[in-house]
Amino acid sequence: MNDTQQKNIMEYETVELDDADSALVILDQTKLPAAAELIRLYTAQEIWDAIYLLKVRGAPAIGVAAAFGIYLLAKAIDTQDYDTFYREFCRQKEYLNSARPTAVNLSWALNRMDRVCRDNRELPVPDIKRKLKETAAAMKEEDIRVCRAIGEYGLTLLKPGDGILTHCNAGQLATCRYGTATAPIYLGQERGYHFRVFADETRPLLQGARLTAYELLSFGVDVTLICDNMSAAVMRNGWINAVFVGCDRVAANGDVANKIGTSVAALVAQRYHVPFYVCAPTSTIDRDTPSGAEIVIEQRPAGEVTDMWYEKPMAPAGVKVFNPAFDVTDHDLITGIVTEYGIAREPYTEAFQDIFRKKENGLRSGREGF
Repeated sequence: MNDTQQKNIMEYETVELDDADSALVILDQTKLPAAAELIRLYTAQEIWDAIYLLKVRGAPAIGVAAAFGIYLLAKAIDTQDYDTFYREFCRQKEYLNSARPTAVNLSWALNRMDRVCRDNRELPVPDIKRKLKETAAAMKEEDIRVCRAIGEYGLTLLKPGDGILTHCNAGQLATCRYGTATAPIYLGQERGYHFRVFADETRPLLQGARLTAYELLSFGVDVTLICDNMSAAVMRNGWINAVFVGCDRVAANGDVANKIGTSVAALVAQRYHVPFYVCAPTSTIDRDTPSGAEIVIEQRPAGEVTDMWYEKPMAPAGVKVFNPAFDVTDHDLITGIVTEYGIAREPYTEAFQDIFRKKENGLRSGREGF
């Protein structure tokens, strides 16, 4: 379905479930901004490909897509025997989990769905499938509430008229609504803050140009697109009051893995004394990974650098290409990590303990606590 002219991009659901058709429906982000195309995914291969090929992308959106996807694959398992059902569930889960190694929300979402199976093993298989569906739907609604809470906390770090630099796309297209790094921008726009946003193009896949600039412009935000190597120039000019980025994984010590080039923006921000904030739902904080050194960085195909976006290859044939999808920004470059339970600051190991204590207290009391 392609109806860019009839519908604003902000009106689309990034990820949704069509249970009657047994389909995962996503907005194909590889086609933006030229076309807004909804695609329907039915098989494990189609879902895996969509995640790997970045048709659905952004840590929160990947997590929700994986939850809906594994539910649909579980729904199709034709057996009433729990052990048979669970073996096939685990096989499909591991397959989906192999699509992208860096974004922790993929494994987090799949493991949460796995717990539903294990915690309800005494129930009939159809009841387990129903609980999987309910959990996946709840994860989508949680993502919306989490992003809004991140936006509220992030907005406390800004003042009307501020200039904001962002990198890659941590916007509505990367989540189910609001985004993470863009959530303060959207809330500020609704409240008349009149932010001036500078969006890095984000080579080589241009998510900043194709996605962030596109969605912010659609929402009426004052956004200026810049090349990645222009961040120092705009900061030196005094046009940037804060940097806001998302991330795909946060290590226990506060190191973060985000789209390649994020660490460069952090280093430039340090040089020009601009605060650098990472917006991360607690589901992205991986307390089992001690530091950024242990984060597995996904390597992408060379053609993304040499051929993509060009009518003819722009590099000599046979040249070696290094194309990591992410880099690690060291915790000492980060002013604060904005979560749905508050803003964490150095030392991050202790700050995360407080953040998760608030989360656990909320869960025990039967409410999110944010």
